[in-house]
Amino acid sequence: MELSFAPLEGVTGSLYRRAHAALFSGIDTYYIPFLTPREGTLFDRHDLREADPEENRGIPTVPQILTNRADAFLAGAERLAGLGYREINLNLGCPARTVVSKRKGAGLLGRPEELERLLDGIFSRTPLPVSVKTRLGVSSEEEWPALLARFRRYPLARLIVHARLLTDGYTGPVRWDAFRLTLEGAPWPVCYNGDLFTVEDFARFRSAFPGVQSVMLGRGAVCNPALARMMRGGAPLTREELAAFHAQLYANARERLSGDRHVLCWMKELWHYLGCLFPDAQRERKAIRKAQRAAEYEAAVRRLLAVGELRTEPGYRRG
Repeated sequence: MELSFAPLEGVTGSLYRRAHAALFSGIDTYYIPFLTPREGTLFDRHDLREADPEENRGIPTVPQILTNRADAFLAGAERLAGLGYREINLNLGCPARTVVSKRKGAGLLGRPEELERLLDGIFSRTPLPVSVKTRLGVSSEEEWPALLARFRRYPLARLIVHARLLTDGYTGPVRWDAFRLTLEGAPWPVCYNGDLFTVEDFARFRSAFPGVQSVMLGRGAVCNPALARMMRGGAPLTREELAAFHAQLYANARERLSGDRHVLCWMKELWHYLGCLFPDAQRERKAIRKAQRAAEYEAAVRRLLAVGELRTEPGYRRG
């Protein structure tokens, strides 16, 4: 089974990837959160840093591009090919309003003619294999057969399916019945994404879909950085590993980001997920959220790691 790490914008950037890949096994491929080709500069400074081979040395990575223009995608693909990448992923799954309103990401799924023009343009001249990450449609599972038929016209490197609709966001139920259609005579590898938060979830999925040989982990793997290892039969996360992981993440953030406010903002976003490891330590998790200075934050984390009861397989819990 191939296990990949989903591109979570604002979370699994290079600061995260470097720390996770250094300390945890089990992930075959990390997907770089979406890069956006722009007029003139092509990629901005942040995107160039994320795609910099030095930032990803020794880490198997696939960059993701977000655009609705074939010429922009192809220009970005040429640049990424020059950096040594061997595959690119097209984002057709992001449900964020700011993305959808610009007819990008999942916003293209309800615009078949625009989607077709984009795919025609990309696959007529792409310098690299292209995979696609998509949802099942905009507002109805009945949209999926037509979308799937459209994708079947192109030589995808793989189709990664987040088994939700655009209108589901990240909270609606995953739709396994609709996803099942993807596997009927699929001409390319299929990767499943959606709510695989625990080893039990993974086992249930494998029982339902024994032919699927690739899954993508997202929020569950951010909550539990040892999740991929555990899915392969390895040991659960230990308190010592978590402390070392946090120390590396924090060091990376302080090296890259300017000022306590930016550092703590990013670290608190990570604790939104890592806090699932300590469901009963509400006071300590609140202290982390409320910290305004580095010293306050560091003390709150030390307290949590010292007294919180670590749940070895937390899963992702909203709220």
